[in-house]
Amino acid sequence: MSEITSIEPQKKDKERCSIFVDGRFYCGIKLEVAIKYRLKAGMQIEKSQLDEIQLETEKSQAMDKALTHLSATMKTRKQISDFLAKKGYTEAVINYVLERLEYHKFVDDNAYCRAYVQSVKGKGKRALEADLIKRGADRSSIESALEEFEEDEGEACGILEKYLRGKERDKQNLSKAFKYLLSKGYGYDTAKSALEKFGETDEDY
Repeated sequence: MSEITSIEPQKKDKERCSIFVDGRFYCGIKLEVAIKYRLKAGMQIEKSQLDEIQLETEKSQAMDKALTHLSATMKTRKQISDFLAKKGYTEAVINYVLERLEYHKFVDDNAYCRAYVQSVKGKGKRALEADLIKRGADRSSIESALEEFEEDEGEACGILEKYLRGKERDKQNLSKAFKYLLSKGYGYDTAKSALEKFGETDEDY
């Protein structure tokens, strides 16, 4: 059994309050709901009961917030989960929303990863992988999308051309250009092949 140690009005939404359990923030809830269930500081309660209360009364609102968040761009499952957690929704509500969003294909990490690797230009496979990991995409979805992705040597050449513009194409600058391509996430073979079109590459960079 836990204790509600504090109930505080939220600054950004005066119709909602923050529930603190055992001295720590636990969830956000509508003031009218807190009154309906007679929640108050000092009250002994199971956290699972708070989960049930929020799920029953706020799942529709959480869904609306998630859909609004999705309206601008696609999001990964993790991004939606983090967004709702910051809004004070419990794991039970978050899981409910994610289940419904995935059922209706509003959230699909496989589709997200495929769209991302197809739309982002000027980055190699390693950089794309790092981006998707940062966005919290499912690991299997990342691997599946990258399996279908082939680094564009012509794109790499375009990056090199801009980097070398106005520079002497000597060994030092070519070495720097090679490292620059690697920093963009391009693989060794792609970078080496692209560099061959700008100077001798018998040396190991």
